[in-house]
Amino acid sequence: MNITYEKCGDYLIPNLIPDPEPEGELGKFGLMRKSYLGNHRRGIYSGLLLSGELKKHLLMIQEQAEERYDLLVEQMEKLEGVTEQLKEQDQMLWVRKMNSIKARAEEIVLNEFIYV
Repeated sequence: MNITYEKCGDYLIPNLIPDPEPEGELGKFGLMRKSYLGNHRRGIYSGLLLSGELKKHLLMIQEQAEERYDLLVEQMEKLEGVTEQLKEQDQMLWVRKMNSIKARAEEIVLNEFIYV
């Protein structure tokens, strides 16, 4: 954040000019982290917001969380034998297993990245 001052009478008033925000759009995990910080960790949220680092932090958390989620889903699929062959044979079983895997992976990611 660049700070310049403007003289107004006998006082110097800061002209706050924010740095450009990083490129990228916040997704599910980034927005969840923002909501969590705003509601439960107000000091961290305010510090990041005032320093201009909030979006950078959220994008970093989002990227790490998405990578971890994808890795967990892939590992759980292999461990539980959820394959394309199962999908062809019994679609409902495949859907149940995939929903279970995704829910568990998301819960792990939330506890590792979002709610810390």
